[in-house]
Order: sequence, then C-alpha cells, then structure tokens
Amino acid sequence: MERRDRVQWIYSSSDNKELSDRYDEWAKDYDADLDDEFGWLGPQRAVDFFVRYVPKQARILDAGAGTGLVGKLLAEQGYGDLVAMDLSPGMLEEAKKKNAYREFHQMVMGEPLDYATDSFDAVISIGVLTVGHAPASSFDELIRITKSGGYIVFSLRPDVYRDSGFKEKQDALVAEGK
Repeated sequence: MERRDRVQWIYSSSDNKELSDRYDEWAKDYDADLDDEFGWLGPQRAVDFFVRYVPKQARILDAGAGTGLVGKLLAEQGYGDLVAMDLSPGMLEEAKKKNAYREFHQMVMGEPLDYATDSFDAVISIGVLTVGHAPASSFDELIRITKSGGYIVFSLRPDVYRDSGFKEKQDALVAEGK
C-alpha cells in the first residue's frame, strides 16, 4: 500500500476494533511514513510549547501515544514520569522501544479511562483528537484525570475543531469553569 493511501485507510475504519487493527499493522512503518512522506512536525511543535508551562517533575499522560514520538521528545527535554496510553497494542509495542515511558496502557479515547480522578499534572494528545479517532467528548475524561491547575495540550486541525463539535465542547467546558 502506498504511504499516502494509509491515512485514508486508517480514517476509513468503521469502528475502534478495525482502527486498532489497522494501527497495529501500520505501527512498524508509522514513524518513517510520517517523517518521510508527510514531514509531520506536530510532536516537535507541541513539545516546544509544552516545555514552557509544564515542570519537569510533572506526571504526564501521553493520550494517544502511538509509537511514542511525543514521549521520546519529552524524555529528551528531561521529563521522566511519562505514561503512554493508546488504542493500539502494536503502537504501544513500538512506543516501548523509545525507552521514554514508565507505564503503558491500552485504552480508547472517548470512553471512560481507567485512571483515578486527578491522576496527572498534564496530558498531551497530539494528532489524536479528530473524527473517527477521539471525539470531542474525550475532553471530559481528560479533564477528569488532570489535576486542578494542570495542563491539557492537544493538536487539532482547524476545520475539524470548527466543524466537528470540538469548538462547541471546548466553549461549553470553559463556560463551566473547567
């Protein structure tokens, strides 16, 4: 399959099981495909922003960690208490190779997360929040598991933010004081 076709293939998944299976299949080539074919800068830009606000001793959840691109960059910046969570076991296996995370958990964004309330000082979720992957309702759980005064750093395409319920969800959460 051509590298560019993989993105369409991923986004055409009909449910979380199929999405997980497809990411499992793509896991070994994922990093190279993103770098070589797409030149994706999301992880680096997010980490550049993140380090300005989040202290190095923070307990951090990488929600939708994938192959661990973000975790690797955070570890290089001196962060050590990193937890990886992803839908795909295959992606988590690749993330383990980065030697950046203390824990690995398979969970699904948009569903209840098996973490206690106020478990993390910060959450980072890059390239995850979008239609068919992690819905706007994912914010509810991310807020629940983030300590008061903590940070949630995420990336989201502007058109998806505007047209797929993310803006409305964020506005509602802000209005609620969350």
